[in-house]
Amino acid sequence: MKLFFSLLFLALFSAVSAQNSPDCRTAIPVCADTPYLGTADGLGDIEDFDPEVITETGCLEKGSVSSANIEHNTSWFVFRAGTDGEVGFDIEALSDTAEWDFAVYGPDVDCATISDGTAQPIRCNYEVNETSFTGVGVNPENGQEGMPNLTQSLNTYDEWLDVQEGELYYILINNFSTNFDGDSEPFELTFTGSSVEADQDTALDCTLRDEFLGLDIFACEGDEDITLSALRSPAGPDIANVTWSVDYEDDGVIDAVLATGPAEEELIVTTDLASSGRYFVEIATSLADTYVDDILITIFTIPVLEEIVIVNSNVSNDPDQNNIRVIVEDLRGNGSYEYALNDGEFQEDPEFYDIPPGLNTITINDLNGCGITEPEEFLMVGYPKFFTPNGDGINDTWNIQGIDTFDDPVVYIFDRYGKLLKQLDANTSWDGTFVGKQMPASDYWFKFESGDQEDGLIVARPLQTHFSLKR
Repeated sequence: MKLFFSLLFLALFSAVSAQNSPDCRTAIPVCADTPYLGTADGLGDIEDFDPEVITETGCLEKGSVSSANIEHNTSWFVFRAGTDGEVGFDIEALSDTAEWDFAVYGPDVDCATISDGTAQPIRCNYEVNETSFTGVGVNPENGQEGMPNLTQSLNTYDEWLDVQEGELYYILINNFSTNFDGDSEPFELTFTGSSVEADQDTALDCTLRDEFLGLDIFACEGDEDITLSALRSPAGPDIANVTWSVDYEDDGVIDAVLATGPAEEELIVTTDLASSGRYFVEIATSLADTYVDDILITIFTIPVLEEIVIVNSNVSNDPDQNNIRVIVEDLRGNGSYEYALNDGEFQEDPEFYDIPPGLNTITINDLNGCGITEPEEFLMVGYPKFFTPNGDGINDTWNIQGIDTFDDPVVYIFDRYGKLLKQLDANTSWDGTFVGKQMPASDYWFKFESGDQEDGLIVARPLQTHFSLKR
């Protein structure tokens, strides 16, 4: 849906200038066909690296001052390799006070795995800049070749990137200075390498730059607001009119026009669950050119345990196991979770086998990075799937397990026709007889009731309330 009716803007200027993006989630897509004039000041809307959790990423570290963070006057970019080959870049300082560092993440990572420390930089440099340049490849000022990062080596260049067509990379450019006076620091980003020298138009996939709103954003409910900027389009500040609209269900139907006018350069999207949707922008310039883009924003919620149910999974392995399935409250149906039983290892399968009767705990971790729940107790109401009342002392009687936690528990046993055969409490069991006569081998049904309200405790209850008598 990206329409570009003019390349006049690129032809008139030797370098593309656009608004800075200090947050990874709105990283600016870039190409190798022209230098990029950037500025950086401040940390943006969110902390990409929580200073209380992530103290380092590659060579970049949280400072010793309690208020310090990995990030200092940041600028984020994203590029997609257009061909296989060698790619590098130069970051040139255009002021005397900046101290530029960088980290490169990839291939094919995302902002969530970068921010939580799962994805580590494949190139990183924070050495003191004794020249005007830092980057990947060869320093154009002194010819110093890149090498693996080594602290206090005074080499501000890392080794070339060997990329494969289609791979996605993120670049974090960091001005590690104390410039928080509101004056942005300028720099120029230029891509280099044999692939760029062979063809700067194809070395990086320039179609990615058409997505000037950035790549799709996944955020958590309660995160800082998301700022979408029309100023990052190839039109730059040449804006005659901007129209923002949204398709909340992402079903191809526009639900609302959110803003329109020449001054509507930015759109603020709150991180409420209801804000999820595909957002569109249409930009008209003074030259009557039109630029459009769209971006999908998905807001995830902190996981909430809805219920735990007993299932008859894995009965071929052990039919007497008490197995459960964890059900998470997922209002939009797009959540992704992993689960831990009784403080054990996390697993993505929501089913657990052979659960002990009585109190257990379940912990849920949101794989989109929106949080982990505290261990939550649930009561396992287990029951044997069969019993064998043959007098051998093994499985001779039947009752529900773990019901002694309840007030006044009652279990009713019925035959397949609904006739009541036995009433049990927590201290009695059924021996397979009715008025002194042995009942035949068959399936029997039961109903469980209790006098209390469970005090908010989650109870694992059976989905299929029958068991077998075998002789």
